[in-house]
Amino acid sequence: MALTKKGEFWYGTTSGDTQAELRSYSIANGHEAVRFATSKCACGCRTFALQTDEEAGVAIRTCSDCGQEHLMGDSAGHLEGAAPETHGCVCENEVFELVSGVAVHAGTHEVRWYYIACHCVECNLVGVFADWPCEAGDAAAFLAEV
Repeated sequence: MALTKKGEFWYGTTSGDTQAELRSYSIANGHEAVRFATSKCACGCRTFALQTDEEAGVAIRTCSDCGQEHLMGDSAGHLEGAAPETHGCVCENEVFELVSGVAVHAGTHEVRWYYIACHCVECNLVGVFADWPCEAGDAAAFLAEV
């Protein structure tokens, strides 16, 4: 399914739709995401609750199947003083498929900006729920931790 706009929100059904919305958002933000990764728990589950603190640069995903918490990207280095808040959809659901994207510094593979897009498993809303400037080093290594 392609992205469909209903009112002020976008809806889609695939991780490709979520990635397309993330890319569009990142272009409008002035830091285009060029590398992407979909979150997957060690248990195999692909749906999560999401908590973030954009000011601190912290994201935590909690598996909807096994309950395991995972610090995303380089969040472990920014936990002190962070106050992550749980994200919810406009339909009040709090379980999402997550796609992360990063913008990199020109001519490098070094992370410049981090985006987290969510796809609601209940209503199919897609959107970027969190983003922040991020100097996290190599994009591949960073995205391996989302």
